[in-house]
Amino acid sequence: MFSLVRKDLILQKSSILLLPVLCAYLAFNTSILWIGIVFSIVISLNSFSTDEKSPIHILFNSLPYTRKEIVTSKYISAFIFTAMVAIAIFIGNYFINGMIVDWKVFVLMFGIVLSVISFIFPLSYKFTSNQLLMVSLVISGLFLVAVNFFVKNWIDQIRAFIGWLLALEGNQIYFMMAGAVFVLYAGSWLLSMYIYKKKVF
Repeated sequence: MFSLVRKDLILQKSSILLLPVLCAYLAFNTSILWIGIVFSIVISLNSFSTDEKSPIHILFNSLPYTRKEIVTSKYISAFIFTAMVAIAIFIGNYFINGMIVDWKVFVLMFGIVLSVISFIFPLSYKFTSNQLLMVSLVISGLFLVAVNFFVKNWIDQIRAFIGWLLALEGNQIYFMMAGAVFVLYAGSWLLSMYIYKKKVF
């Protein structure tokens, strides 16, 4: 299975090499949280577009790998990609801005990224990238129209909520959040395995 994780890392080396681009964003005081979320999700989802062609899936299933191992490797790779982005942000921000990023930012970043991936990965195993792109565009458009109509300052409210989370003194809520994300991630992994086992190539 770990050879599959290694394969993902090698195939995504072009995306990983873009991590120094983070420094450019950090130099312009862009939101560290937002950068981490976007880069982590894009790199993780890019691995699906690489493996989406049916000949690749046929090859995987002809090799001595179970479908459980194939799915599990994707979830491990996504976690590793997110960790690499976090490390790049930590190092880049220290050398560029001379500041150490608060650990709460990384906990929140991991929580959001893994939560998003928990919903996207099962859908990625069920549908093709083109189908997901069309659905995502439609849902995003409807969401923006609805939110802008009913909640005029929703961006400010999100920023205020994130600021409130980062300002919390106790660590207990972060452990509770981590536990909830872990359960969601594990549930997504099980669902993806079920979908992939039923898939015919």
